[in-house]
Amino acid sequence: MSEARIAKLRGELQGLGGDAMLITSDLNRRYLTGFTGTAGVVLVTASGASLFTDFRYTEQATAQSSGVEVTEHPTTGYYDLVAEKLRGEGAGRLLFEDSAVSYAAYATFKERLAPVELVPAGKVLERLRAVKEDSELSVIQEAADIADKTFAHILGFIKPGAKESDIALEMEFYMRKLGASGTSFDTIVASGVRSAMPHGVASDRTIGSGEFVTLDFGAYYKGYCSDLTRTVVVGPASDRHREIYGIVLEAQLHALENLKPGMSGREADALTRDIITRYGYGDQYGHSTGHGIGLDIHEEPRLSFSAPDTILLPGHVVTVEPGIYLPGFGGVRIEDDVVLTDDGIKILTRSPKELIVLD
Repeated sequence: MSEARIAKLRGELQGLGGDAMLITSDLNRRYLTGFTGTAGVVLVTASGASLFTDFRYTEQATAQSSGVEVTEHPTTGYYDLVAEKLRGEGAGRLLFEDSAVSYAAYATFKERLAPVELVPAGKVLERLRAVKEDSELSVIQEAADIADKTFAHILGFIKPGAKESDIALEMEFYMRKLGASGTSFDTIVASGVRSAMPHGVASDRTIGSGEFVTLDFGAYYKGYCSDLTRTVVVGPASDRHREIYGIVLEAQLHALENLKPGMSGREADALTRDIITRYGYGDQYGHSTGHGIGLDIHEEPRLSFSAPDTILLPGHVVTVEPGIYLPGFGGVRIEDDVVLTDDGIKILTRSPKELIVLD
């Protein structure tokens, strides 16, 4: 697996104007090598790949990694070893992760790796990561299954008088009980007027009657994320609750029925946005339709009005999550995880989407 990923990256080097690439970000290092430690860099050249780490992780890196030569670097850092390897390969142009490297780190590279020329790599690894392999899809499906089971479990805890923070804690505990090592992000439990906050992480607010409750959460499982949102009503449900919910559900179902590879990110976004706008709520839908998930909770591709050049491909795993948010009243978001197939999509999350009213 690692060998194939390194080979793909190596095939990109020349087109990006580099002789080698230095990978410093944790997620890209893990993607290329399988190493889950928190310290180390990977150098990929035309003829080989090396993982440099310190004495704390040498044994772990050797056990976990494949396709790379593991080398322990001294306490002074890995720079001299990388520079020596580049000289031995005759590599004069080094690609680096410009979106993940601070200016201070760049300045250090420039000084310690001289006379090599530093060339920004863009998001080449993020683009490669976006197309998931079968082994990755299997793990993401398991993470999605944990989220689905958690939603079914938590319905019995949502009632007037319950605290958002207590609901979130129960969800997080249950996901861990099912095998998750953590959450994909801070769990969102937003009730009443707070449900109009798209990222309203759980607070000490007490849930009342006649309110929306939005649950946005995910399981972090074997290094991969899931991301599920459902909105329920703690009864009774008013006509306005039903109207807003019905519009969001119509938009989400339309996107799921029509999303397919070959679409641009902007075209995919329009599948939900056009419907919500037609009902007069376009200004209350301020975020994009979706985003990629995988090793990270937000990665390529983007289903967004600002992504006209993004083309969806088979193997992309994305969220579809339209919403309407009305300050002073509340909001609705419905979200599923899907994988693009050769001719459409496969839906990974299966929690019910008809309006659930909890009495």
